[in-house]
Amino acid sequence: MRRDSSTLLGHPKGLFLLFGTELWERFCFYGMRAILVLYLTSKTMDGGFGWTAKDALSLYATYTGLVYLTPLIGGWIADNFLGQRRCVMIGGVAMAAAQFVLALPNSVVGDSALHVFYAGLTLMIIGNGLFKANISTMVGDLYEEGDNRRDGAFTIFYMGINLGSLLAGIIAGTAVTIWGYKAGFATAGIGICIGLTLQMLFARRYLGNIGIEAAAKRDAAKNKSGKKEPLTKVERDRLKVIMVMGLFVIVFWAGFEQAGGLMNIYTQQYTDRIIGSFTVPTEWFQSLNPFFIITLAPVIASLWVKMGSKEPSSPIKFAAALFFLAIGFLFMVGAALEQGGDLTVKTSMLWLVGAYFFHTLGELCLSPIGLSMVTKLAPLRLCSLLMGVWFSFNALANYAAGIIGSHIGDAGALSIFGGIAIAATLSGLILIVFSGKLVDWMHGAEGQPTTAMKEAEATLAEAN
Repeated sequence: MRRDSSTLLGHPKGLFLLFGTELWERFCFYGMRAILVLYLTSKTMDGGFGWTAKDALSLYATYTGLVYLTPLIGGWIADNFLGQRRCVMIGGVAMAAAQFVLALPNSVVGDSALHVFYAGLTLMIIGNGLFKANISTMVGDLYEEGDNRRDGAFTIFYMGINLGSLLAGIIAGTAVTIWGYKAGFATAGIGICIGLTLQMLFARRYLGNIGIEAAAKRDAAKNKSGKKEPLTKVERDRLKVIMVMGLFVIVFWAGFEQAGGLMNIYTQQYTDRIIGSFTVPTEWFQSLNPFFIITLAPVIASLWVKMGSKEPSSPIKFAAALFFLAIGFLFMVGAALEQGGDLTVKTSMLWLVGAYFFHTLGELCLSPIGLSMVTKLAPLRLCSLLMGVWFSFNALANYAAGIIGSHIGDAGALSIFGGIAIAATLSGLILIVFSGKLVDWMHGAEGQPTTAMKEAEATLAEAN
């Protein structure tokens, strides 16, 4: 099945189909994320469960952890059995069902309401597991090995993710304000249905055979024996890079994901959100990050291009991300200091705006770069699986984020915000120290000269 070979902005049109599909899937995911903790802690008369902040954040930690862990299973299923495209469709249907289950009328009460709620969360976790890793892998499959458009493609794709997030915070938050939490969940469900419709209408034309056949089967067909070959030394070294970099990803996202938990509650309870006679909805602050992504991503992408041969390696970009995360939490430290221990004091919204701005700079130096890196380093037969492994680091981070945030009553906001800033700074420094070795293990996958290459060049120069 041949796909349309025409391009848009220098990229295959299939990229923009995947962009649109992911946009609406992320609208679904972030629409739910923006209201989940608030829904759990809202009083029953307001349509919520009336949980304590600690209980809500503990559940949030478990939920987000599983959401990012299950892509490991979804990637394995795609690589070995169903292929990426079928997994994306099945996962999207499950996510739509999840939101509509959560949007069931308030006539469902008592234990039945809790059972329905858990059923919705379960469907969301399963659906995301099948969807998340596989659509990202298909972006990489649009480009041949060595195609220097790949990093730019993931930056465009990442803008789609965050456009969906931006719309989710505003639209779902407004739906909650006008009609209640059930309307917020229904809105998120409608979003993923739009994404599924795009796939059904245009996938055959713009993706062709991409994602249809299981990667393991394609890889085996390339070998004369028709069997899976053992990993080479280069492949093993590249796998080590993915695993080591994943440890620093955990540190970054454990801090960053306070946005959906602790920072969300801090915004609602301790931030002065009044502008004139208008009170800014808490959910709207969830759109600051995607707004900054959309406005800053082209700037960052063009910066990498302008740097040319001086463009930093992925480990250095990751270190920069950790430093930006630390700066963002220094703004939150400022907010906590403004309170001075008096929880009746409302802090300025500018602290939050500054925090989200620097967190976004960090995200742009880490998240799209990481996705692109995995598609460069992973062997074909393991690509979706390793993308799932990559998201499993996010799972650990999200679980840690929820646990950290749930201790606000014990440790206090100042200690948590300050502690994250210190941990991020130290992690960034460690990564810089080991960046040279990580580049060597990549064996030129990013075009960075390895130590062996430099020694060979020096020897040649001496000989001449």
